[in-house]
Amino acid sequence: MRSLFSNGSRGDGRQDGMYDSKRYALINHWDKRHMVTVSRFLDPQPTDRILEVGCGVGHLTRRLRELGADAIGIDANPHAAENAVTEGVTTGNAEALDFPDDSFDKIVSLHAIEHIPDIEAALSEMARVLRPGGKALLVYPAEPIQGIWAVPTAIVLHRNPFKAREVHCHWLWPSKVRALAVPNGFIEDHSEFMLLSSPQFVSLFSLVAKSGDSPSTGTANG
Repeated sequence: MRSLFSNGSRGDGRQDGMYDSKRYALINHWDKRHMVTVSRFLDPQPTDRILEVGCGVGHLTRRLRELGADAIGIDANPHAAENAVTEGVTTGNAEALDFPDDSFDKIVSLHAIEHIPDIEAALSEMARVLRPGGKALLVYPAEPIQGIWAVPTAIVLHRNPFKAREVHCHWLWPSKVRALAVPNGFIEDHSEFMLLSSPQFVSLFSLVAKSGDSPSTGTANG
């Protein structure tokens, strides 16, 4: 599979391959509270085939596999797969997923979508590989200012805290994520603010229609 960013410059100030960093892969430690969140909202079952987008070295993917799920993780950073803590972790492109249509029952992405330059393409790809009726759980930072929680990562990747907005290239909140997801056939089941090691939002979606046949409302009770 290809890296999340193609080789070369994007022409918008960001350099492709910015996540090609062994140090970045290794310093992202597991927070067991994420499993509580995933269990609460996604309810992973042994019969599920689950895709984790932005899996790092695969801490969550490993725990999903330990539950019996057929879990696969992709990450932009090739060093993540090279140092993976479990099987099923590969280097992957969130904007062009290398899986057939309708491949997964559930998708989870923890603190990844804010990093993806073409977030619309990534959400479209998630909808394409998710089976109708499937669930997608997106967890992303609740930033009062875009990039404020990405300063440590900017220092690791660029040795420059002022490049934090190149790391978190989107400033997201639930209504904005919902507006991006609905055209791809998603409907929002739930969203909320949570406080773990840093403030974050959670958005849970169901896929009720494929792209081009999107639902008329963006919320389950709308």
